[in-house]
Amino acid sequence: MIRKQHKPLIALVLSAAALLPGVSQAQAQARTDLLNLTAAASTEVTRDLLMLSFSTTREGKEAAAVQNELKQALDAALAEARKVAKPGQVEVQAGNLSIYPRYGQSKLSSGTTNQITGWQGSVELLVQGRDMDTIAKLSSRIQTMNIANVSYGLSREAREKAEDSVVAEAIASYKAKAALYAKQFGYSAFRIGEVSVNADPGPVTAMAQPRFKAMAMSSADQALPVESGKATVTVNVNGNVVMTR
Repeated sequence: MIRKQHKPLIALVLSAAALLPGVSQAQAQARTDLLNLTAAASTEVTRDLLMLSFSTTREGKEAAAVQNELKQALDAALAEARKVAKPGQVEVQAGNLSIYPRYGQSKLSSGTTNQITGWQGSVELLVQGRDMDTIAKLSSRIQTMNIANVSYGLSREAREKAEDSVVAEAIASYKAKAALYAKQFGYSAFRIGEVSVNADPGPVTAMAQPRFKAMAMSSADQALPVESGKATVTVNVNGNVVMTR
């Protein structure tokens, strides 16, 4: 009885599949004329973006006092940074300000317990832009905060220019591979199917710096040494081609 019930059901499913538009036995099998391809082209460009992160910490018995000291340190640093701020060249942004309690043990008649013994906080200032010399000199004039991190990257303009310089090479490489592989598989030509083109600007180079107090000097000799290095920008072409005879 069970077999008699299953046979009509299988036949019904197969019949329904045959009625669906575009569905055939040949399509149910793996296609042998479809080739997945990847090609890429790269170029090296000098990083033109410098990013500095300044920070400082304060601690004390009262949260309000710690917060006030952090605010004063940030205000003083911002005052210096705003003197040289310029859209696209030197961008200034106040970072995170956080305050958290410190705990210690206190003896009671019933035993020991943890209680707040003080407060500690930190604040950040972020400066970035394409005017590396100005930003480097600024690091010697900010006296209320320490350099916490230095990183280099590519501006949007430099990245897009680099992408434009190699996109044609990447696409040409993709087509050349398609022609070569199609011939190797015994086909005489090919037709490009779905394709995606995307760019990889490479990672941002970050260098953690020792936390040091900026000296009260504005001389260029005391500016942060700058060595941005190069970034590799890669354009990737991914997709498939249909090989034809």
